[in-house]
Amino acid sequence: MADSMHEKLKERATITMPVIDKHYELIETSKAKEIIDRAMNLAREEIPKGAVATYIPELSKMDPHQLGICLYPLKGEKICLGDYNTRFTMQSVSKVVMLIVALEVCGLKPVFRKVGMEPSGEAFDSLVELDVSDSKPYNPLINSGALAVCGLLLPEVSFQDMLRYTRNICSDPGIELNEDVFDSEMKTCSRNRSIAYLLQSKGIITTDVEDTLRFYTKMCSMNVTAESLANLGKKLANDGVCNIDGKRFMSSRTARIAKTLMLTCGMYDGSGTFAIKVGIPTKSGVGGGLLSVSDKRAGIGVFGPALDAQGNSIAGCKLLREISNELRLNLFYDPEWNKEDSDDTVLKEMQAKSVM
Repeated sequence: MADSMHEKLKERATITMPVIDKHYELIETSKAKEIIDRAMNLAREEIPKGAVATYIPELSKMDPHQLGICLYPLKGEKICLGDYNTRFTMQSVSKVVMLIVALEVCGLKPVFRKVGMEPSGEAFDSLVELDVSDSKPYNPLINSGALAVCGLLLPEVSFQDMLRYTRNICSDPGIELNEDVFDSEMKTCSRNRSIAYLLQSKGIITTDVEDTLRFYTKMCSMNVTAESLANLGKKLANDGVCNIDGKRFMSSRTARIAKTLMLTCGMYDGSGTFAIKVGIPTKSGVGGGLLSVSDKRAGIGVFGPALDAQGNSIAGCKLLREISNELRLNLFYDPEWNKEDSDDTVLKEMQAKSVM
């Protein structure tokens, strides 16, 4: 591992484990499994409305009917159902790992001199906002932002460093580079190449563009599982600390920034809708993965390769929406707020009280 990465990511000597209050505990495991199983059946009904990614030829070979989830509570048993152990490529989920390492190795100010912190409102591979203004990428979770982050990382770390860190933070030594997907993406990455050269023309990328593009594409082409992502999500939910061995993988500030950007930008131009309907910070990838973080509660990994129009897992989003409130996963969950009537009833009560 490169010296700078080794020094800045090494285990902290003193760690205070966050206390999990009863307010954040999930319901009993057997009941939770029933709820998730029911939600998976509903989510499968959404699959025909989506389609696997075809702009990367190798991803077009995926079975759209696969669906799996791993939910790993900070307190309680891990729940794994469906195709939770099927390997798929991280794609844009890897942008969270890139961001974490960049913040730890390069620092907050250098990262946000290259990228912003705001939702873009555009598709994940858009270059409109870059082309029509002098602005930097809106955030590090869209392609242009992640490429800018890769340009910052490239002088500091190698792909092998990143692979080792990803294996560690995902508690999955089986993570490897999917060479077939990597080759397929490199042959069809003209849009990302255009974005990278545009970033170079603006002085945002100062490293070799082709090296930066290969680094980025390799990160997207790492094979993970829903369980891998749940392991990563659980560490983010626990302030960057593994609650089993006490090892810290990132600073509290880095964990907070990553989770905040996942909530506001993690689902591309569907981020606002997802935040309202589901309320769980989540990052998607066109390989069908969803990394979700229910803070102080659980890490969640979902795999469902059929995508919606925004490039997010269509069944996975439905699955998370169905379990969000029932399992107390919503970021804004409060037991006093869980006594909801239908929208019509609430509206009538508001009108009766002259609120409207």
